[in-house]
Amino acid sequence: MEDCENTKHEDKGTVKIKKKTMLWIVIGVLLIATIFLTIKASSTGTGGTGKIDTTGWTANDIMNYEMHGTVPAKASSTASGGMVGGC
Repeated sequence: MEDCENTKHEDKGTVKIKKKTMLWIVIGVLLIATIFLTIKASSTGTGGTGKIDTTGWTANDIMNYEMHGTVPAKASSTASGGMVGGC
């Protein structure tokens, strides 16, 4: 009778160990994925300068981008697009 009780306790301990192991595996995978995506994002920049190519923009387009963060529709296919910030 005691053998059955000991087996039950061992199973609970094994389940705890498996849960902890799975948790650390998931944390490791997320860490590796984060590092990989960070490196990938930094290597696919816009020539390393971090600036958007504004050749072909009018003075008004440049002013709207600098003041409001809006990218003209004609350049949205090459730029990151969207609002950067503003009032």
